[in-house]
Amino acid sequence: MLEFHVEELEHPVIGMIRRRKFRFPLVLLPAAWLAGALASSVMAQTPPSDHDLGVYAGLHAAAATGDVATIEQLVGDGEKPNLQDSRSRTPLIVAAFRRQHAAVETLLRLGANPNARDSDGYDALTIAAVNNDADTLKAVLAAGGDARAAIGRDKGSALISAAQLGFVDIVRALIDAKADIDHVNGRGWSALTTAVVLGNGDRAHTDVVEALVAAGADGDIKDSLGKKALDYARSRGYTDMVPILQKATGRHT
Repeated sequence: MLEFHVEELEHPVIGMIRRRKFRFPLVLLPAAWLAGALASSVMAQTPPSDHDLGVYAGLHAAAATGDVATIEQLVGDGEKPNLQDSRSRTPLIVAAFRRQHAAVETLLRLGANPNARDSDGYDALTIAAVNNDADTLKAVLAAGGDARAAIGRDKGSALISAAQLGFVDIVRALIDAKADIDHVNGRGWSALTTAVVLGNGDRAHTDVVEALVAAGADGDIKDSLGKKALDYARSRGYTDMVPILQKATGRHT
């Protein structure tokens, strides 16, 4: 049995995931491969550091602090709302990382690109999904954020990220926004598979599985090891998930 304590993977934004424990049967996944999957999917986002925040000026500084009046003044004076920092973060991406909801809404109203990416390949929508920030998520979607976009270095999606973390309200919002429910990342994992493989079988992840299955997720998708979500749930003894996943198998053939 391979066990991960996520407190060893300290994410600078999502403190709440640091206290989770994940246990994986070694017969299912190579340890190094799974460790890389967990680390890359949870840790790949790079919020502004203290150094970044200290050197920001103009719109980036105003976005980081949520200073709406300054944002409006700077854009009115001609500052470009999609200016990027050294890691390609726009002011909107900075505001999303910092949970500055009023700044997010103001920047979007003044022309910020809702689908801009930082140097890691993440957009404001996925940042909001990982932060479990429904207000930012809904604002970005309303402004034209692409719920179907493939994001990050492993070509995942906002839906896959939310499913991994067990954020069922975010999952439901993305389903309602017509996210590609069966999109697979570079490891061949859909949101459904991810909720099982990188979840821990708890109530939150079971609710995610249930929401995805109710929305028509394909339970017959196999990953790069030839495994389905149902295979992983059975092997781990996720007894609440198994009957839900059984409903998702065989219905697309």
